[in-house]
This record gives sequence, C-alpha cells and structure tokens, in this order.
Amino acid sequence: MMETAPTADLVYQGICTLYHNQNPKEKEKANKWLEEFRKSIYSWTIADELLQQKRDMPSCYFAAQTMRNKIQNSFNELPMNSHESLRDSLIAHVGQITNETDSIIVTQLCLAVADLALLMASWKQPIIDLLDMLSPQPQSVWPLLEILTLLPEEIDSRYLRLGANRREEIHKQLDAAAPKVMDFLCVCMQQQQHAGGESVAHEKIINSILRCYCSWVAIQAIPLQQAAQNPLTQQVFQLLSIENTSRKLHDSSTECLCALLSCMEANSGRDTLDPQLKMQIFNAVFMLETAYHTCVGMEDIDKIMNFCRIFTVLCEAFFYEMFANEDIPHYSIKGLDLVLICVGHYDYEVAEITFNLWYRLSEELFQRNNDKLTSHFKPHIERLLGALYRLTQMEPDQEGLIDENDSFNDFRRKVSDLIKDVAFIVGSGNCFKQMFYKLQEPGCTWESTESALFIMQNVAKNIIPDENEVIPKVVEAILNLPENTHIAVRYTSIMLLGELCDWIENHAESLQAVLNFLLYSLQQKNGLAAAAAIALTSICASCRQKMIYHISGLVEIARSLDSFEISNDLAIGLLKGISLILSRLPKQQLETAMREIISFQLQPLAIMVESTATAPICKGERTDPAYWVDRACAVIRHTNPDVSDNEIHPTLNILTEAWPLISRVMDKYQADVRVMERTCRLIRYSVRMVRKQASMLVEPLIHQMVTLYALHHHSCFLYLGSVLVDEFAKVDDCINVLLVMLKSFIEPTFKMLQVENGLKNNPDTVDDFFRLCSRFIDCCPLPFLQSALVTPIFQCALLACTLDHREANSSVMKFFCNLLKWGRSNNYKLLECKPLVREIAEQNGEALVINLIQASVFCLHSYMLPDVAEVLTELKDVITHEQMEAFLKVALQSLPKKNSGGYVTATDEQLLDFQEAVMKSTTTKSVTLALKTFTRLYR
Repeated sequence: MMETAPTADLVYQGICTLYHNQNPKEKEKANKWLEEFRKSIYSWTIADELLQQKRDMPSCYFAAQTMRNKIQNSFNELPMNSHESLRDSLIAHVGQITNETDSIIVTQLCLAVADLALLMASWKQPIIDLLDMLSPQPQSVWPLLEILTLLPEEIDSRYLRLGANRREEIHKQLDAAAPKVMDFLCVCMQQQQHAGGESVAHEKIINSILRCYCSWVAIQAIPLQQAAQNPLTQQVFQLLSIENTSRKLHDSSTECLCALLSCMEANSGRDTLDPQLKMQIFNAVFMLETAYHTCVGMEDIDKIMNFCRIFTVLCEAFFYEMFANEDIPHYSIKGLDLVLICVGHYDYEVAEITFNLWYRLSEELFQRNNDKLTSHFKPHIERLLGALYRLTQMEPDQEGLIDENDSFNDFRRKVSDLIKDVAFIVGSGNCFKQMFYKLQEPGCTWESTESALFIMQNVAKNIIPDENEVIPKVVEAILNLPENTHIAVRYTSIMLLGELCDWIENHAESLQAVLNFLLYSLQQKNGLAAAAAIALTSICASCRQKMIYHISGLVEIARSLDSFEISNDLAIGLLKGISLILSRLPKQQLETAMREIISFQLQPLAIMVESTATAPICKGERTDPAYWVDRACAVIRHTNPDVSDNEIHPTLNILTEAWPLISRVMDKYQADVRVMERTCRLIRYSVRMVRKQASMLVEPLIHQMVTLYALHHHSCFLYLGSVLVDEFAKVDDCINVLLVMLKSFIEPTFKMLQVENGLKNNPDTVDDFFRLCSRFIDCCPLPFLQSALVTPIFQCALLACTLDHREANSSVMKFFCNLLKWGRSNNYKLLECKPLVREIAEQNGEALVINLIQASVFCLHSYMLPDVAEVLTELKDVITHEQMEAFLKVALQSLPKKNSGGYVTATDEQLLDFQEAVMKSTTTKSVTLALKTFTRLYR
C-alpha cells in the first residue's frame, strides 16, 4: 500500500525504466512499483497530470490506461463532487487529440470517457453533450466516433456493474439520442465522400463511422425499419460490392451487415419489419454472390471468409422462416445455396464458418420430426456431404498419416462431428451407399478412396446391423486390402471396421477374420496399431458375449501391450475393452484371467517401489508410477461381474494381495500429487467393486490417508474419504473410525482455508471437503449432527458461500441442502435429527441468508444461482415464516443502496418485490428466477 503521494516525475521515471531499461530485474521492479501506484488513490491526479504534460507516447499511454482502469475498477474511491471535474478534464484531453495521436492512447482515453458517461448518474445527457462539445471541432471527430462506438459496447461490461436500473436508463438515453447520432454519422460520411481521396486518415474516419454505426445497430438503438433504409446501410452494400474496397473497410462493412441481420433474427418473432422490406434485404444480400465470385477469382481469402459469414448470418436471420411452411418452401431457403457455394471453396477454413448453421438446422429438423419439412433440406445436405467429401481429401503427395496436431486433422474431427449430426436428414444408409459407389468409380485415386471411407466411418454406427447389401462387400474389401495400399487408406479402413462393431456383433461369422486382421494391424510399426487398438476396443464393447471365446488371445494382448506402437491412453482403452469381456466370464475363470492381467501392471510397479535408485519420473513413460496405476485402474473400473451380496467377490483376494503394494506406493510417492490422485482413484474403484467386503482395509487405509493428508494436504484423500463413508457408514464398527477420520481432516483443512485467499486458492479442497461432509449427512446423519464437528464445519461453509468456483460452490450448497433436509417439517425419518438441525438453522440462519444474498449479488455467476435458491428453499422449510422474513430483511438492508456512480441500485419497491417473491415461492425454480432478476440490479 502506497502511504504517500509520489511526484509525476517519479512515476515518469518508473515508466521510462519499464519501457526503456535493458535490465530485466529493474524492469520487473518498476512494473511492481507502478502496479502499486495504480492501486493507490494518488494515481487519479498524477495520471491526469501526465496526460497534460504529453512527455512521450509511453507515459501518455500509461496515464490513459491508468485513468480507464481506475474508472472501471475503483470509481467508488472518488467523492461524488469530483465527478464533474474528472469529466471536464477527460473531455479536455480528448479535445487535444490529433490525427497523429497514437490510436492505443485514443482507445484508452475514449474508453475512460465512455465508462464515465455510463457510471456517472449526474451526467444526464452525455451523448448529446459530447456531440455538442466535440462535433464542431474537425480534429475531434475521430475520438468522438470512438466514444460513440464504445458507449453501447460497454453497457454490459462486467467491470462496471451498472445494474439493471442504470442500464435501462442508459438504453433510454441511447434511444433518445439515436436520431442525432445517425444524423452526425451521415454528415460525416457525406463529408468523407465529398472530400474523396484514399489517404489513411480518410479511410480511418470512414472505418470509424462504420464501426460506430455497427455498434448502435447491434444494441438495437436504431429501429430495424430505419436501419434497413438508412443511407449508411446502402453505403455498406456498396462497399461490399466494389472489388477495390480495402480489407479494413470490407471487414467493418461485414460487421455492420451481420449486426443488422442478427437484429432481424433477434426480432423474428415480433414482426417489427415490413415483409416486403425483409425480402428486399434478402435479395440485396443475395446480389452479393457476384462480388463473392470476384473475390474468388482474385484469391482474396479474407473477403471470401467475410462473404461466407454474411451468407451464413443471412440464413440464421431467416432461420425460422425456412421452417414456416411444410408444403411450399420459403424463399429464404435459397440462402443455403449461397452458403453451399462457400462450402464448395477449396479452403476448408471457409467451410468451417458455416458449421454452426448446419448444426442448428439438423437440431431443428430432429426436434420437429416432420418428413415433409425435412425433404426440403435433403438436397442441401447431399450437396454439403459432397463438399465435405472433397474438402477432407488429403494432398495426393501425402506420404504418411496426417500429424495429430495438424490443423487439417482438427478440421476433419469437426467434419466428423458434423456428419454424425446431419446424416439422418439424408439417411445414414443412403450416405454410406453413395460413398460406396464413389469407391467403385473408375480411376478413383487413393485420396478419394480414403475420404469416402472417412465419410462412411462417421455414419457406420447408425446403419441397421442386419444390412446385407453393401457392408459385407466393404468388410471383405478391407480384410483383403493389398499390402501396397496407401497407409492412410488402411488406417481409415481399420477405423471403419471399429465403427461397424454393431454390424459385426450381428454377423458372428465375420468376427474371427476381423480379429485376425486387427491383431495383425496391432503389431505393425507404421502407425496402424493406434487405429487397430481403437477398433478392437469398440468390438470388445459391442461383442462382449461372443468375445468370451477369445479371452486367451485378449490376455496375450494385455501381456504384450508395450510391444505395440500405441499411446498409454489407447493401451488403457484396450484394457477397458478386455475388462468388459472379463465381467462375462464364470467366477473361477474371471479370477484367474484378472489376476494375470493385473499382475502385468503391478509387477513393474513393485520393481519401481522396491528400487532404491532415485531415477526421475518421466510423466507418461514406463518410469512413471501413474503409468501402471492408471492401467490397473482401467481393469478394476470396468470389470463388473454380477455378484450377489452373500457371495465372496471373485476379485477380493486380488485386491487384498495388492493392498501392501498400493500402500507402499502411497508412502514412496506421497509428495507427488499426480501419483496420489491416480492411486486414490485406483483404491476408489477397488472399494466400489467389492463394496463392504473391503471393510478389513478401512482402518489401515484411513490411518495412512490421515497421516499423509496432514503432511501434504492432497484433496484426493478427502474425496476417497467420502467414498469410504458412502460404502461403510452403514457398518456399525466403522462409524467411529470414519468420524475420527473427519476430525483428523478438519484441522489441516481449516488451517489451509483460513489464510488470506485460502478458499480461492484451494477450490479442490473445498469441493472434496464438503462432499465428504455431505456424504456423512446422507449416510449417518445422527452421529454427524450429534458430534462437536458440525458447528465449525457449518461456520466454514458460511465463509465458502462467496467462492465463485463452480464445483466447489456446488459442494458447499449441497452440504447446506443435505443438512437442512433433516430439519424439514415433513421429515419423518430419524426424528432425532429434526431439533438438532432446527437449532443450527435458528442460530446461523441470519448469517447464512446474508452470505447467500451477498454472494449471489457480488460473487457468483448466474448459472450458480439455482444452488443458492435450493438452500433458501430448504431453509424456509426448517424455520418459521417470521424468522425467514426477518433474516431476508436484514440481508437486503446490508446491500448498498447506490452504485459507484451514484445511481440507485435497487428501489425499496424492488427490494420488497424480491422479498415477497422468495417468501411466496414454493419451488426452487421460482426462487432462482427471483434471484436472477434481483441480482441483475447490481450487475
């Protein structure tokens, strides 16, 4: 904290050091000092001083940025009576901007003015005042346009927290000022057109006019009817039609037109636009096809992408009209032809712009489930699939497989998702057949073959398993691929086999040949092993019963995993597939096979644990204990035999024998959080598998967890503790041990969370700790509520209300709900719990409601409010109506009455409306709605 005010010279010296000193340590020192200066109250006046002095670009930029930063984040530091002088000073700085002023300084200063105008409640007509003060000065037109652009854009800034009332007031100001702003923009455009020329300054002003117009259109301050007929809109179309329009102006014109079309979409249900005018706009955009083809001829990819975006947004603007009539297709469906022309472009990045439109279209057709309507779009989807078939083709000179991190590979993944979404419109079987015909075309190149197989791969899962016309020919062709076939074709063919797993399950006669083919591919060293592993995993999952007869071969695959050229993730996938087959084996055979497969993973781990050498752990390699722990975990997680409660679990002996090794792993690698997390996960799935039969491990496991948690604070032990509570809280002998475990966890947990930013810096600990507490309440509520632990835990939960981490906050809210449920008036289970919960609620209810309301208003995201609403609803059912009303009143009184700009955040009437809405509501949903409406008053 800066105690005394520094001089402007000292701050300037710091800026010079930051920008010009070559010594990194000095730069870092200056940066830290300047950050402290920015946070201080003195930065307001010194930033203003530096702007007046105009010593150099870095100092002006720093000062302008500081001013903007202070207004956005620390406006409450200023007394109300200093707002006007700050405004006048900023406008004076803006008035001194010239064409030579660096644009980054202009942006920061204009942002400062725009944010001040939005925050300052006493400034009644900021837009009109700015127009009157700055528009007569030619050199101020540029910054004025910038301010007018930023004003609408900053209304929803999360930094300003204007509140719903202030936003509504500003929207009214924008609506009232819109005609004057439009006149100003039109005059500016006319002046630039009359002036002519192609200077940088000339283009800069036109670009600023278009950006400003776009900003006002986007916020719907200009009625659609007027915007559609505005001379500036005509100018936008003209700029888009001319081939020599500069890239910058083309971009800004595109933004303008897309903003207008998006407003049409937003207003589509309100009929605010004359249908005739709507059609004129559609036709005007349609006419831009010629300009698009011109850009294609000139190979101007940026403009091509702009047009593609315009055509896509056009279809989105008319989206629901396309579905309006199932008998006669609406004229707007022609917009899809424009989009498909763009999809046909050779650059796949152009096609990618359209993907969201196709997703929306397929979702709408799927929801409507109307065959007549779907038939209107069938030709378009056929053309889309044809274009995707061409776009996903590799280069003819590609020698190997596509690199995993290549952008083209990323594009193909997106195409894969899209095909799966839209294929139903034309029929997956039909699509598969069309691609099969392409394979049979004379002179079909390897890249065309691979692309067709790639499309087939993405629809294969949706083909009915008893298809006997095309698939048998495809499978036979794949199994008999010549050795000289391009590696990419072989790779995609193997992937296709994996996707045909349901068909193979239905055609058992093909299984042996497919397995032989995949095993052969798995042993290859050319990249095919990865595809074979994926395909084999899919076939194991689909053909579980039939794969029992191949278990000895699968065990051999598990033994030889490290001889295959596959990643550990794929090896884990294979083990998962094999484990699904293990679950179907007779008990004796299961134990033998599983013991063998688990030993393949645990033997190397045992060697590592017993080794005295301190070799470094290479993450994801054989020297990484997590490498083997993850593999063992995959086997245990996915082996789920059907075992009755009174039978000894066939895997119990395996786990009992493995426990000493797992315990030694925890001791040896106790400081490595990653290894500890993986080991806890292995124990978790082991316990879940054998359930109460693992009770003999509870005491030694808890003792080790508690000891290690006290030393290293790994939150995975808390999570594992919640699993133990879930499984063993109903076992009488275990309850006390579990409560001792909780007590042992509390001290190190609270110690960690109570330091400054402790909650914020340890969200995983908060999440896992309160999940553990919730499990206690769920599984053994009475012992938990009777213990001395419940009060400090509740107090900690009160502090954690404000944590804006989704999972952590959800766990805290779940803890409150689970606890309060036992105090409900209609709770007839364990009646002894009811008075205990009511006592807690009455003692802490006021603090709970205050913290929940404060957190909702100032800390939490709106998607987190349903959890808060659930807690309030549960609390209402535990305490009396009068108590809840009193708690709410206190909570609402604690909120600020005005925002930092002096505007009323919530009126007395609005506070009362919220209070009544909460008190009258009978569902969590209605409380959530009330909370969301109320919190908008402060955001």
